[in-house]
Amino acid sequence: MAVFNDEEQQRIREAIAEAEKHTSGELRVCIEKTCSEDVLDRTAKYFYQLDMHKTKLRNGVLIYVAVVDRKFAIIGDAGINQVVTDDFWDSTKEDMLNHFKTGDIVEGIVTGIKIAGDQLGKYFPHDLDNDTDELSNDVAFMDGD
Repeated sequence: MAVFNDEEQQRIREAIAEAEKHTSGELRVCIEKTCSEDVLDRTAKYFYQLDMHKTKLRNGVLIYVAVVDRKFAIIGDAGINQVVTDDFWDSTKEDMLNHFKTGDIVEGIVTGIKIAGDQLGKYFPHDLDNDTDELSNDVAFMDGD
């Protein structure tokens, strides 16, 4: 599925890599064209399908975007949800939405990555001796339905 060109995908991968330099947390981006169910249910489904729940500290974050249907969500695992403020995910979505409204989906995603990465870095700092990249930084393209 060619939603983003190679340069855009590389920009997302680099944003993830940069954010993960400062945290033991893991970030992923999942893209599909359409989403025929509740967006949070769909995001949770892919969270598990992409093994986001298997990180050592349960500090994975998934950004999901259905580009044609203009739906998106950002969710974190139990570890991060225990430490961020109650409105963290909603405020992050608002910052992302500001870019989406102007048609810049990639910048919106990168913004979400940076914000989530900053929070992960506060609560789950990078451990030079023990930290490994547990999940791929590649954009996960799904089929939609």
